[in-house]
Amino acid sequence: MVRKLEKEELERALFAQFHRRQVVTKCRRKTDAGWVILDDPFVDDWTEEEYLLLVQCLRNTLDTGGVVFRDFEDGVLKGFASVEGAFSGSRGQYLELTCIHVSEEYRGRGIGRKLMVSAKQWARDAGAEKLYISAHSAVESQAFYDAMGCREAEEYNALCVEKEPCDCQLECALTDLTK
Repeated sequence: MVRKLEKEELERALFAQFHRRQVVTKCRRKTDAGWVILDDPFVDDWTEEEYLLLVQCLRNTLDTGGVVFRDFEDGVLKGFASVEGAFSGSRGQYLELTCIHVSEEYRGRGIGRKLMVSAKQWARDAGAEKLYISAHSAVESQAFYDAMGCREAEEYNALCVEKEPCDCQLECALTDLTK
């Protein structure tokens, strides 16, 4: 069941059985010729240091007015999503979806969709028009965002592009909350 995560729950132990691992073979990249799919094999996984940084970042999200959603099953974290509390964009139209991850063994079960719907609802209730997403470029990740109604962002967030130049910069209108 998806619910908001409380700050006191944010400890490294929360992620003890969470598996970020993603085997990537192809990625979506924007080139001068447009969007292309390229062979770019690698395994994306988090180190212990990255998990500790994640806990700090999620605490900061909560401290600055954002939200973190989580989904548990039998005491095990299946997935989580975070939305920052600060508006961005030329009209203040965006709230940023900074994380949405489902543990490797739970992918393909609709958990990401439930987390995304919760994030979209929260952002819309907060007054945003759209979510901004600097999204992993793996074709599987891009297929998820496409199914959720995301498209290329009208405005790119320069800080996101600088931090993750291979990410796809997306936006998701908050009009249809069913996907």
